[in-house]
Amino acid sequence: MREDVLYTPEEIAQKLKLSKYTIYEMIKRGEIPAHRIGRSLRISDSQLETYLMQSKQADNSFEAEIFTDEDGEKIARVIGATKNVDIVVATDIEGSAKISIMPEDIIISRNILVCSARNNIEGIITGMEEIENGYRLVINIGIPLTVNVTKRAVRELELKLGDTVYTVFKAMSVTVV
Repeated sequence: MREDVLYTPEEIAQKLKLSKYTIYEMIKRGEIPAHRIGRSLRISDSQLETYLMQSKQADNSFEAEIFTDEDGEKIARVIGATKNVDIVVATDIEGSAKISIMPEDIIISRNILVCSARNNIEGIITGMEEIENGYRLVINIGIPLTVNVTKRAVRELELKLGDTVYTVFKAMSVTVV
C-alpha cells in the first residue's frame, strides 16, 4: 500500500493554480477535506484525488461495490449497469466506492488481448466524436465507457459505430476512492 503524501494548502493552491485563500475557503466550506495537525492543515493525495474526481464529474466515473473473488482478485462491480460489469482493481478497499478510469488509459482492440492488463471487456461502439487530436469513442460495456484514441487508430482498426471491440486497461489504471 502506498503512503499518502500530505500537502499544505499553499502547495494545493499551486497544483490547482488557485490562490491559497481560495483553498482555505474551500476547506472551510468542506469542499476539500483536510487534516488538522497541531495548528496546521494538511491535505492528502487521496483527499485531493477524491475532490478532483467529484468536482469534475469525470468521464468513466462510476459507483461500485468492491469485493474479493474466489481467485483473490479485487473486483469492482459497477452499480446501475445494464449487465454485470466487473472491473479488476488494485486496492485495499472493500464495500462501496467510486471508481474512475481515464479515457486515455483504455486501449481498444478488435480481439481479446492476451496481456498483463486484467480488464479485457467486450463492448459496442455507440458514439464517435472527432476531437482535436483524435476521436472520443463511447463503448457500451453495460455502462458507457469513454475512450480517447488517435485518428490513426480509428483508420487502421477501421472503427465505426456498431462495431464490437474490446476495452483493455490495467487494474492499476482504475482509481478507487
